[in-house]
Amino acid sequence: MTYTAGAARYDSMPYRHCGKWGLKLPVISLGLWQNFGGTRDHDSAFEILSHAFDAGVTHFDLANNYGPPPGSAEEFFGTVLAQEFKSYRDEIIVSSKAGYEMWPGPYGEFGSRKNLIASCDQSLKRLGLDYVDIFYSHRFDPDTPLEETMGALATIVEQGKALYVGISSYPEKQTREAHLILNKMGVPCTIHQPSYSMLNRWIEDDRTIDACGELGIGMIAFSPLTQGLLSGKYNHGSKEGTRAGEANSTVRASHFEANVLQAVENVAAIAEARGQSLAQLALAWVLRRPEMTSALIGVRTLEQLKQNLGALNNLDLSQEEVKAIDAATRNGLLQMHPRPQSRLR
Repeated sequence: MTYTAGAARYDSMPYRHCGKWGLKLPVISLGLWQNFGGTRDHDSAFEILSHAFDAGVTHFDLANNYGPPPGSAEEFFGTVLAQEFKSYRDEIIVSSKAGYEMWPGPYGEFGSRKNLIASCDQSLKRLGLDYVDIFYSHRFDPDTPLEETMGALATIVEQGKALYVGISSYPEKQTREAHLILNKMGVPCTIHQPSYSMLNRWIEDDRTIDACGELGIGMIAFSPLTQGLLSGKYNHGSKEGTRAGEANSTVRASHFEANVLQAVENVAAIAEARGQSLAQLALAWVLRRPEMTSALIGVRTLEQLKQNLGALNNLDLSQEEVKAIDAATRNGLLQMHPRPQSRLR
């Protein structure tokens, strides 16, 4: 059966500019990090993607290493673009990234010109596209001059392989430097993708969010639910049947310390008083900041997607509620500041 997008897909989703730039993103975007790889069947995955698009989610976020296995998420989404979303390509924002390990040897990761340009070319092949809408440097590389990394991003734009470029998980100092370098090359740093949630506030602590607001860089928060902790699914620390219970889980042990779980319970009570789920309140909290363009969610099931989209029914937070959330989480904040490690010895 040929897919036809819902006629009312733009009726309820708010869209925000990326900082001072013309590009708009839906306030809720969908990431394909771990749930749309080679182990996922097409029908259940497309059920999620099509429902998202019908709800106004026009932005789908990928990276070269997304899977599992690495590369398979781009291959899967490329199939969807060719088969079901083909006639809607110009309504869709596709983003990808490079910087984490993708192939063996000295050129398969980090921020060299060699890695970024080769990675972009490989991503385009997997996606079956001539260009992506956004291409990111996935992480700051302390052993490669920023002039080289940003120069590679500028080249990717100049070659028509990306319309916009951005950075991910860059601290405040490097964010300002990256912006300045790109600006001199005539290619704006349009967007920054950091982790950010009620329990993970590093971009507030080191003022990265303030820098982006000052410089006119848009922001899209990944892990706004702190890798599921703020979805309420862990129920006093239980990991059974969740990503945290898997052998290769990236969820940290610190997420399940007693003070963190108590903070989650405290915030859940605030959500209940608002008539929202914990996840819905967590998304509203991230989006309360004017610098924040979008919140990037990851879901395994259609029901999780619907639950998250329910946040759109009440995104407004009073100052009293913000203060109450600050108090509820004060003793459970996680230390998640990115600490770039040199590879040189």
